[in-house]
Amino acid sequence: MGFVKVIKNKAYFKRYQVKFRRRQEVKTDYYARKCLVIQDKNKYNTPKYRIFRVSNRDIICQIVYARIEGNMIVCAAYAHELPKYGVKVGLTSYAAQPKFPSMGKWINTWQHIYTMPL
Repeated sequence: MGFVKVIKNKAYFKRYQVKFRRRQEVKTDYYARKCLVIQDKNKYNTPKYRIFRVSNRDIICQIVYARIEGNMIVCAAYAHELPKYGVKVGLTSYAAQPKFPSMGKWINTWQHIYTMPL
């Protein structure tokens, strides 16, 4: 097949659909977000609560559920808070990850979630 000139004329721009604003700003990866918040079909209308994010500088563990209006964050714990609880390992290491549930605010939050009316 030969070379085809790309023509971006009026017909092209009439049919062009812009991406979501947060996608244009490169703030949200919607495929990854969908994988994080989507719930199994057999658990109908039950929110998915846990999200665990690992970045280069910090680990963020959140109790989040998705709504049409946006994500609702119930509670969040960060790795930079771990030294307050006596953890002396690196903040982004695998050794720091199991320490999150032992933080005091998580116990109270989980009790609140299980008693929270939907």
